Amino acid sequence: MPGTGAVTRSTLRQQIADALRDEVLAGRLLPGREFTVKEIAEQYGVSATPVREALVDLSAQGLLEADQHRGFRVPQYTAADHRNMIEARSLVTDGMFQALAEGHDDFRNPEDSRTAAALAVVRRRGEEARRAAAAGDLSVLIGYDLRFWRELSAMFGNPYLADFLHRLRVQSWVCTVQHLRRLTDLRGHLWSRHTELVDALARRDDATARSIVAAYNAHSLALIERRIERPGE
Repeated sequence: MPGTGAVTRSTLRQQIADALRDEVLAGRLLPGREFTVKEIAEQYGVSATPVREALVDLSAQGLLEADQHRGFRVPQYTAADHRNMIEARSLVTDGMFQALAEGHDDFRNPEDSRTAAALAVVRRRGEEARRAAAAGDLSVLIGYDLRFWRELSAMFGNPYLADFLHRLRVQSWVCTVQHLRRLTDLRGHLWSRHTELVDALARRDDATARSIVAAYNAHSLALIERRIERPGE
């Protein structure tokens, strides 16, 4: 069948990219860890081409750093990197909430059946994230948190904004994981106000939404900077 080989390679490329992204987010590929296309191809038992393409994709997303002489490595993020990521995220979410306040967004009336259904889905993601945070389950929290923000931002009708915010949030989690994986018990340490944010947006209450996100950012900064300053805690 014409084109089957290209489709298969494209699918394999995405599968490898997804698997490596999960490894980085799980903290199993440690900061500074270097590897080559050949090493990953042998690990997964595939040819070099889809692996190289997957690694280039992850580098473009900021999950890996490319070195033409040594291959690829997991970035080592500093406290300053984390602060800059949060500042960039804030600029995006502030723009979203401003559009909501001015009525220029595609966030339709919450009483509209399609909007209500979309909000219900996002709220369920938030509930799962809240439960994972309460349990201290970082891997589950990351998965639901990323889905929560991706689906929530999609409701504002700008796919470029949604994609950019998703990339920033993935990078933020890569940075955060590098420090939180050192803790043996994360219960009570992780942010869990996702559903409150959904409820505020459903009311088109941008002031409350902003305050919730500001509290989230302050919490994240304090948590990570404390881990960097006192890594043994």
